[in-house]
Amino acid sequence: MSHLILSCSLSPKSHSALLAGLLKESLESKGAPTQLIDLRELPLPFCDAGACYGDPNVHKLKEAFSGATSVTIATPIYNFETGGATRNLLALTGRDAWQDKLVGFVAAAGGQGSYMSIMPLASSLMLDFRCLIIPRFVYATGASFTEGKLTDPKVEERIAELESELRRLSACLASSSP
Repeated sequence: MSHLILSCSLSPKSHSALLAGLLKESLESKGAPTQLIDLRELPLPFCDAGACYGDPNVHKLKEAFSGATSVTIATPIYNFETGGATRNLLALTGRDAWQDKLVGFVAAAGGQGSYMSIMPLASSLMLDFRCLIIPRFVYATGASFTEGKLTDPKVEERIAELESELRRLSACLASSSP
């Protein structure tokens, strides 16, 4: 059982990337094999429905999916929507990469009003790509951070809860595989 975390923010001071790193640390502290892919370090082409699929970084990304039991998307929320890099990543990887994966979410936004912004993405992954969505996600606002560090204990608790659910549900799926 391997866990893939996709940090989809391109911002150098990304709060969602910070949360992705904390989730990785939490999973690894429990001995769970985990890979973090940060899109700031793996530049992806814009999906053009053609040549983009041959890009070496798209191949690296798809390869990371092949060994993962679970995938967690760490995304910024901009204007009540997941970031464009997140949506581009989905278009580049397609249904085959996501099908039958357990999927979790970590999101960072400026304010509390966007907390439901993950739902269109979760619904699309569940219905179009046949993913199993963890009904618990981490959402943090700008007030949860001070000087580039997470300072909200409730968000830390939600990261621990997500980590626990990722491990528990991955184990259930592994034990029920034919």
